[in-house]
This record gives sequence, C-alpha cells and structure tokens, in this order.
Amino acid sequence: MLEFKHVYTRYGKVECLKGVNFHVEEGEMVALLGANGAGKTTVLKTISGLIRPAAGEVLFRGKSIASLAPEAIVRLGICHVPEGRKIFQRLNVLENLDLGAFVRKDTHAVNEDKEEVLRIFPALKKRLKQRAGTLSGGEQQMLALGRALMSRPSLLLLDEPSLGLAPMLVSAIFKMIESIHRQGKTLLLVEQNAHMALKIAKRAYVLETGQVVLEGQADEIRDNPAVNEAYLGGG
Repeated sequence: MLEFKHVYTRYGKVECLKGVNFHVEEGEMVALLGANGAGKTTVLKTISGLIRPAAGEVLFRGKSIASLAPEAIVRLGICHVPEGRKIFQRLNVLENLDLGAFVRKDTHAVNEDKEEVLRIFPALKKRLKQRAGTLSGGEQQMLALGRALMSRPSLLLLDEPSLGLAPMLVSAIFKMIESIHRQGKTLLLVEQNAHMALKIAKRAYVLETGQVVLEGQADEIRDNPAVNEAYLGGG
C-alpha cells in the first residue's frame, strides 16, 4: 500500500532522512521506532505532504504522492494524527469530528461513521457540545483519532498517540488502536512506548539518525536481547 524508496528529506541544509526504505502492506500495522530525533515524525510528515522529499519516491498504491498537496493526499485515503493531537481547541467535540470529514460529500455515510466513532470512543458521546480544549489528555487523544477516522482513511498515520498520558490511559488508547486495526484499517504507528507498540504491530522498523538500521517481525525485535538493550531501553 505504501512504499518509501531511497527517500532523503531535509530541513534547510540539515539532512533528516538519509535514503530511507520501507513498506507497509494493506491491512498491516507497522511500528516505526527510534530515539528522539531519529526521523520518525519526519517520515510521517513526508508521507502526508507537510514536507517534500529532496530525493527518492513515496508511493501509495503504486503511484507517486511526493508532489501532492496535503489535502490531495487526504482525499487519496491517508490521514495523519499528529504528535500533540492538534485538535481545534476552541471548537466543540462535534465540530472537530465534522471537520475530520471536510473532504467528504456523502452526508449519510458521514453520519454513520460519526456513530461508529462514538461507539469506539464512548467517552466522547457525553461531551459532544464541550469545548475540545477542556477535555482531558486522554479524551483529546480519542478526539484526534476519531477526527482522523471521519475522513474514512485507508491508511492511518499515528504519531506518538500515548505521549503525555497516564499509564492507565495508555493501555486504553492502545486497545482502541487495536480495535481500529481489526476493522481493516492499515496503520503506521510512531510510538515512544516501544514495548506497547511491538505488542500490537505485525512488523517494525527502527530508525537511527535518519536511516533504517533494523527491520523485522515485531515479536522478533521485541524478544532480541541486543535490540532490546540498544533501542528499547532494556527490560
């Protein structure tokens, strides 16, 4: 479904991605791991059109998307849940969800999807008229995920969905992500909590200073002692 082929990305003169290669098959959940500054968020921004690659190819269903505007990429079926959630804080929950469907004209299907989002995230149903900025951190993350689902994406990019959440909420968010995946969504997951990410992903790539240094089945990476010590903090 998605393929990165020798992708280089720069911020000014600083090279952030250095010939990155990876792929995501339809229906998979793939984890992208690495230390802060490794280039994980840059990968997601490059996919979603927020950054243009300096070289290489970004292919979605075999077609190049590297030159497309972000809204065109959303229309193709890719949606990015950014680090820090980036919800519309002054708007209420319902308005945030409606904005998630801004590229869609199928009103009946949009309403059906809204009901499905509220089934996955029942805490939001009680807060539809509440200003999004007043929600708890966990509720805001649920809203960010729900807003993304309203675009009816075939590929969902998740950037640090557990960041800043209490441990109990982290577990709940990961269960919701698993539920979304079981419904047939393809996911590319960037996550600081590598152990949790590797429990729910099928495959994983490890980035280090803008390069893929390791790839494989998630359970193999999780159970490899050397990998665990080097990239997952041991234990």
